[in-house]
Amino acid sequence: MEFSKYFDHTILKADASEEDVDVICEEAIQYNFASVCVNSCRTKQVADRLADTGIDVCTVIGFPLGAMDTRGKKFETLAAIENGATEIDMVINVGAVKDEDWEFVKQDIAQVKDVCRYNTMGKNVILKVIIETCLLTEEEKIRACEVAVEAGADFVKTSTGFSTGGATVEDVALMRKTVDARTDELEKETGRTYKRVRVKASGGIRDLETARAMIKAGADRLGTSATVAIVTAQHESK
Repeated sequence: MEFSKYFDHTILKADASEEDVDVICEEAIQYNFASVCVNSCRTKQVADRLADTGIDVCTVIGFPLGAMDTRGKKFETLAAIENGATEIDMVINVGAVKDEDWEFVKQDIAQVKDVCRYNTMGKNVILKVIIETCLLTEEEKIRACEVAVEAGADFVKTSTGFSTGGATVEDVALMRKTVDARTDELEKETGRTYKRVRVKASGGIRDLETARAMIKAGADRLGTSATVAIVTAQHESK
């Protein structure tokens, strides 16, 4: 895969202006990134700017805390899709994880997935589930990834970048191992073939060395605002 296609070019800061978002879109087009990732209020702006470029429009949902009522997450997801989103990055309900209320966690994800799959636009939209690894124990990380697989997620994602820590190589490797193992188990249990769940690393990825380490550990996608610097460094290193 082309190196630039590992990246979701991201701008999620609260004070991001229309001009700031336009710059991110222009950079995404110039460097051919996988997507531009924005807060939901900027979805239509990005969709209009990226029309016919082949670059995905990624919108965050329930961001950054994940504590929104599931109905709110569903509404925000549908609004984003209607405004042109082709990928959704939702934040898991971390409090429910801490309560070990795994059925709630699963349904929270599954109901958003249903909107991604069945919506007024007739689009099948990618769903990434942010588990916020910095707040979880290893056991919670494993179970959160397993539940995301069971609920139909297309990706599990490490972090929002707005909490106490970001992606680590160890967490990416654990998530890669866990989603693969749970998918294998589901296939044996049901006799069905399941689409492989991918892994997105996000938070604290600011240089080429870190990006390469995340990919080596099993990341299929990287979310960062330092995308241009990383890709430029990769070109210069050839």
